Amino acid sequence: MSVIGCGYLGAVHAAAMASIGHDVIGIDVDAEKIATLASGTAPFFEPQLSELLVDGLASGRLSFSSRMADAAGAHVHFLAVGTPQVPGGHAADLRYVDQAFDALLPHLRAGDVIAGKSTVPVGTAARLTTRLVGTGATLVWNPEFLREGWAVHDTLTPDRLVVGAEADAAGEQAVTVLREAYGAAVESGTPFLVTDLATAELVKGAANAFLATKISFINAMAEIAEAAGADVALLADALGHDTRIGRRYLGAGIGFGGGCLPKDIRAFAARAEELGRGEAVGFLREVDAINLRRRDRAVQIVVDALGGLVFGRRIAVLGAAFKPFSDDIRDSPALDVAVRLRGLGADVVVTDPAAIDNAAAAHPQLGYARDRDDALREADAVVIVTEWDEYRRDLSPERAGGLVRGRIIVDGRNCLDAAAWRAAGWQYHGMGRR
Repeated sequence: MSVIGCGYLGAVHAAAMASIGHDVIGIDVDAEKIATLASGTAPFFEPQLSELLVDGLASGRLSFSSRMADAAGAHVHFLAVGTPQVPGGHAADLRYVDQAFDALLPHLRAGDVIAGKSTVPVGTAARLTTRLVGTGATLVWNPEFLREGWAVHDTLTPDRLVVGAEADAAGEQAVTVLREAYGAAVESGTPFLVTDLATAELVKGAANAFLATKISFINAMAEIAEAAGADVALLADALGHDTRIGRRYLGAGIGFGGGCLPKDIRAFAARAEELGRGEAVGFLREVDAINLRRRDRAVQIVVDALGGLVFGRRIAVLGAAFKPFSDDIRDSPALDVAVRLRGLGADVVVTDPAAIDNAAAAHPQLGYARDRDDALREADAVVIVTEWDEYRRDLSPERAGGLVRGRIIVDGRNCLDAAAWRAAGWQYHGMGRR
């Protein structure tokens, strides 16, 4: 098989497929990225990926190339290129999908299967299918459901597999091929769902829309809790015992970010508008607005805790990545909060176990410390914005108290034991907490 596009999705997919016994070649136009992968080095932080790369390359089952012609001869081609927002708009930019698809066309043989994994607007697969006339190849859509930090796990042991295909003989044969490709997961009991092309495309967008809505819902409740003097963490615990709701993703804080969720819900809404059904997902605009408001609120809590005197104060910001176990800073709420505090004149020092280099390249105006304790030294206030274990579990209030100048802590992820920090003499501020 070939994997077209070796970014976050493609690199993980290629390495994981090789690890279960397939012969895989990864293709990308970025020669530097290909050279990095071919050396056995992951170009981004993702647990277990480096080990899979090294093992796959050593076994001979995994290789990488910047030449699309090297994909010729593969029976299955996974399309895994990015779909960012269009400049100045909310819709998905499909130019990379189209370019990769067109470049692959001359190398297809009768019976080949192209499996789309990129997150695309509904209707994309039907449009691309028309380009396959005369090739004898078949297009199916096989959306990914990866969580950054858990991508290898989610690829090897997915909670479901979805394959969208045309209801004809070629489509049925392509589904059989995908079922064989994922044989290990299917045999272990992973649900294998076969749908039409449009439904498979919608599954990914709908899943992200639902997840974003759940996160923004509890953050909206945090706003109410703050005004009413309630505790949103206790509220979430009570709601979570309802089996219809569940506790997962009901953690109030500074909101979601990353390279997928924000742009995917915007693209989903933009496509609904194109289909004449924008009103059906009009609520997603408020979901997005709530999410962005939480960053504002975190900054305001810091300002209020410092008595409104922010200029020249040293603030330790613990976290830069948009979530733990990742070095991804795309639309990171953590880094956004740090930048806003710097804009108010604070002396901001950011630390992160994995994302320092990416953050420093994007925002050189901030101060950085690779060591957590170095960031804490002489700080007038501490802000936790990414819930790495190094901060939520391994940092004691007593140790931190011996390093800082002022015992003020703003828990932007509600991940700390508030009582323990207050008992140690800290002024603790959570998000939507009393």
